Amino acid sequence: MSARAKVNTMKQVIFDTDIGIDDAMALLFLHYAPDVEIRAIVTGFGNASIADTTRNALYMKERFGIDAPVFRGAGAPFGAALGEGYPDFVHGRNGLGDIDIADPAGKPDSLDAAQAIVDLVRDNPKQISIVAVGRMTNIAEALALDPQLPDHVGELIVMGGAFGFNGHRGNVSPVAEANIAGDPLAADIVFSSGMPTTIVGLDVTNETIMNSTYIDGLRRDAGDAGEFLHQISRYYLAFNERSTGRFECSTHDPSAVAYLLNPGMFETQQAAVRVVTEGIALGQTIWSAPDPNYFTSAWKDIPTCQICTGVDSEALLRLYRDTLLMAVQ
Repeated sequence: MSARAKVNTMKQVIFDTDIGIDDAMALLFLHYAPDVEIRAIVTGFGNASIADTTRNALYMKERFGIDAPVFRGAGAPFGAALGEGYPDFVHGRNGLGDIDIADPAGKPDSLDAAQAIVDLVRDNPKQISIVAVGRMTNIAEALALDPQLPDHVGELIVMGGAFGFNGHRGNVSPVAEANIAGDPLAADIVFSSGMPTTIVGLDVTNETIMNSTYIDGLRRDAGDAGEFLHQISRYYLAFNERSTGRFECSTHDPSAVAYLLNPGMFETQQAAVRVVTEGIALGQTIWSAPDPNYFTSAWKDIPTCQICTGVDSEALLRLYRDTLLMAVQ
């Protein structure tokens, strides 16, 4: 294969993240995946404050030698959000399970995250995959800067939402998932924009479970990456044990990366998707068959997204482990 042909097989990725524990798991998945080039890490509020998530991104960039600029993004939602503050009971006060974190030497790029998204996509039409594992705020802001952005993005893969498949519902309300509920208006804007979007929701992320034995194996076999994941996961697994009685965790954000790397592991369907932006169902993701003939006009001419309805969990866990083992090769 020629050098030019090899370059064309590379996935060029913008990683949009509110770096908490499972975001960190996803970032290392991307970093060690062959044929992936991380072009930018853009940060947002969510699992921790924008100051903390940006610091976490810089810390991981330096610790693991991730060759990508970090752009600081949104610190607050577009509109009403479900809940206040940050989920330190899930991710710790620092977003990474309260492990000791050295102050990073570097700083984020001076360019705003939304503008960085627009510039990278415009400079590389149809070549950029955006993997978004936090609030949709940065992407909604990028759409405000450039309404034609959907025509130039290669693909958008979102970890967020819950549609009721496989018996899974919301995790911050009966119907809402945390990333979407953290900025419902932004999510509704993005999902209605016509951007080529795949939504990897709780319907599939709750189907893939990392237990303590699995994570112990990463610690044993995946070098510093495995040790880091083991350290940050202690807090996360303890939260889940308090909630479910089991010392394990669902594979949320890494599932979005798994879709990027091997979409064949997932079952999907096309759907128009809207997000509830007010009231008791704030943050709920609702899907409809394309082009419905309803009395309401709320679904008229809504572009479709692809939503994930099933996953080969064993294959996903194998892919994650095999990829992390590349850290020591």
